[in-house]
Amino acid sequence: MKKLALTLSAAVLASMLATGCAPLLIGGAMVGGVSVATDRRTSGTQLEDETIEIKASARVREQLGDKVHVTVNSYNRVALVTGEATTEEARSALDRIVGGVENVGRVINEVAVMPASSLGSRSSDVVIASKVKAKFIDARDLLSNAFYVVVERGNVYLMGRVTEREANRATEIARQISGVNKVVRAFDLISEEELARITPKPKNGETTTR
Repeated sequence: MKKLALTLSAAVLASMLATGCAPLLIGGAMVGGVSVATDRRTSGTQLEDETIEIKASARVREQLGDKVHVTVNSYNRVALVTGEATTEEARSALDRIVGGVENVGRVINEVAVMPASSLGSRSSDVVIASKVKAKFIDARDLLSNAFYVVVERGNVYLMGRVTEREANRATEIARQISGVNKVVRAFDLISEEELARITPKPKNGETTTR
């Protein structure tokens, strides 16, 4: 069983490296976890985000092929595109292609015009993403499952429906991690009042998932 678990872990890591970036959903459906954490998006929005990622990725492959090496991550209908493009024309085309997908509210194009990232760079991104996840979980003043984290070439992209207080704290934590070049905030900011309204009240004997 232990050998099987190690094999599965290696397969997951290889899949993450092959995408060209290291996206980690902090919370959500956790690999090896015992529960599914609360997501601040509605179930309908979660489904829309998944559909956006699938459709956008397919259209990019169809229209640009090997001219780009990118990943699309959507949170609350904001599509973050990271990776590399061979030309500025290909990079610019991503705004049109991804922005044309149904339900996309905004496109954040962080693609660089340069050769595709190396395996070593992708491995480093996975390590950084893991460190960010661990630090968010350790922070007593943050609910870690409220954040969606993407790492590309040492750049950390933070997404999520969070308050200004939470956004500032998460940014501060991420900036202190070794290997991080910069932190890009792509939050959907909400008020403390809205946070209190959408946060499920724990039942007797239950604790909030971090």
